[in-house]
Amino acid sequence: MAACRALPSANDYSIDELISVCISRQVQDGDVWAQGINTPLVAAGLILGKLRYAPRARFTSAIGQALVQDWGPLGLADIESLWVGKGLIHLGFAAGAAEILPKFQPKEFFRPAQVDQHGNLNNIAFGKNYGKPRMRLPGSGGIPDVTPNYDHTYLYVPRHSRLTFARKLDFISGMGHVPHRRRGGGPRYLITDLGEFDWAEGRMRLTSIHPGVELKQVKRKTAFDLIVADELGETPPPDEEDLRLLREEIDPLATRKLETLAGGARKELLREILRLEAAP
Repeated sequence: MAACRALPSANDYSIDELISVCISRQVQDGDVWAQGINTPLVAAGLILGKLRYAPRARFTSAIGQALVQDWGPLGLADIESLWVGKGLIHLGFAAGAAEILPKFQPKEFFRPAQVDQHGNLNNIAFGKNYGKPRMRLPGSGGIPDVTPNYDHTYLYVPRHSRLTFARKLDFISGMGHVPHRRRGGGPRYLITDLGEFDWAEGRMRLTSIHPGVELKQVKRKTAFDLIVADELGETPPPDEEDLRLLREEIDPLATRKLETLAGGARKELLREILRLEAAP
């Protein structure tokens, strides 16, 4: 008799899976989401949200500037085949910024290198001297264009630390909750490896803490005074269907884990994913 396949346990999940599941819960039917170039945690979460809650959700991808309704398994070496190959239309970057952004006003998850209590972002550099920074960051892309004009900004930080959640930013490349601004509203939601947050009254607020995390741990890893919701909850864990979809259909190569790793562990997983993709 054939052996029965064991279902994944809802109590046995990794932090990357919890983050992707929390992202999936933000997806609503009919949404248009913008998908960045190298954000597999977000990609996995958006696809999961489409499968579980929002069958009419669509994505605009920075890869090929495509508008996508279909989906496929995530990967590394051939990820263009997902976004470009399944694109309904393809536009250049300028046309995408000028046409898709104003017309569809897509929601988007950004990963900030620094963020302050008001949700202002820095993805430019660490250090006060722009010409000779301590570290040059990936850059701001379209963040300076989107954040002053739209209130569909969401954030994710796979490794919560005082370096990221800073009292004062070295540079500002994305606008947060600024008093008396005429347009845009700052970020709506943030997910990290410690909890979930919003910006009640324009300041970052902890609304949900992940299982096994203590409040003092979140405060210790945040450089500014953190507001805590009166009804602080515990983040609901993934269920069995969430885990099955992530592990077996959406991201069987576990590309989402790359964003939670650094150094040798990240290099090792990169090599393993590329090896699996090249296997016949």
